[in-house]
Parts: sequence; C-alpha cells; structure tokens
Amino acid sequence: MSERAPIAIIDAGIGNLRSVQKAFEFLGVTPQITHDPEAVLRADAVVLPGVGAFGDGMQGLQQHGMDEAIRQAIQNGRPFLGICVGLQLLFEESEEMGWHRGLGIFPGRIVRFPRSLTVPHMGWNQLHQRRAHPLLADVPDGAFVYFAHSYHAVTNDETIVIATTDYGEDFPSVVAKDNVWAVQFHPEKSHRVGLTILRNFLEYLGDHLSRD
Repeated sequence: MSERAPIAIIDAGIGNLRSVQKAFEFLGVTPQITHDPEAVLRADAVVLPGVGAFGDGMQGLQQHGMDEAIRQAIQNGRPFLGICVGLQLLFEESEEMGWHRGLGIFPGRIVRFPRSLTVPHMGWNQLHQRRAHPLLADVPDGAFVYFAHSYHAVTNDETIVIATTDYGEDFPSVVAKDNVWAVQFHPEKSHRVGLTILRNFLEYLGDHLSRD
C-alpha cells in the first residue's frame, strides 16, 4: 500500500496519544489527533487509545460529542482500533470507581482484577490466540506484549474474543467484530510484535479502501 488515507486518533482526554501517533508515523502514516467529531467522520480509519479511568474517558468523549461520532463511524464501516482503555470503552458498562455506561459496541462489562492479584497488571505477558484474525497475522501464538491496566473485560459472547491473556485468570486481550478491533495491551510499547499488529491494521485499512 503506497499511500495511506487519514487516520483519526481520538483525544478523549485520557492520554498516551503521542506514542501511538509516533508508532504509526514509524510505519509511514501521519495520523491526526483530534477531539472534533467531524474529523472523525471524515477519517478513513479511527483509533481510540487511552490510559487511566473509564469514567474520565467516557466523559471526555461525551463532552465533545465524540461518543456519537464513534458510533456513526463504526456504523459507516470505518476500520476502528481500540487500545487499552479504548478497548474497555467499547463495552456496555464498567464498575471502575462507580458504575459507568460505555459505548455499547461489544456486549459485556469491565471489572477489576481480583483483590488477591497485584494491580495494575503491568509489564509483559502472552497472547493466547483463540482463533485466526487479520489483526494477528504473523504474530505467533504466545507472543509477549506490554500491558498496564487494573480492569479487564468480561463477556458472554465468545465469538468476539480473538485472544486471551492469563493474569490469575484468563481475560480477553484482543476482541473484534466486523470492522471494530481492539486490544487491551499497548502495541505502541510492544516492540516488533506491536508494530506488526499496527501494520496489520493498516493493511486492513488499505484493503477496505480498495473495495470502496
């Protein structure tokens, strides 16, 4: 793919945007960081990264009308990638520091790791692939990626779970349905494996544009 279309990186006020932008730039793409709903709807692909609290993230999205822009972009078939809290916000609700409603793209909720475990779950851990998916092309089963989180998703819909990770219990670390893909870890901090995953997303974007 010789030319990349614009990618909108959503600024929900929960940080870590520049490192994601730099990772895409390393792969030859210059994304736009934005909290403008119109920019999201114009973009050919959308990335929602984040660190910190779920409630703060949802408040940041709603403050600028980005929650509805995300739903519309997804409905329009735009390739969408959630990262860390960006994955969590795609679910229906979270129990982090009270109850918060999420975007409701995926069924399920965000819960805290058991009190018996050290949180945050921080550092390198493995991906155990449940099924083949383009996001994990050329990523070996058991590959290590970098995590930093205290809460994780639970869902009764096993069809969306692409990979899990074991931290005292198995939790979904890669989820996907149609044009919406998301990872609980930080690909921008996961060295070669993370760059492979981001490159796979860009290849999906290229295939998507070639069909339009």
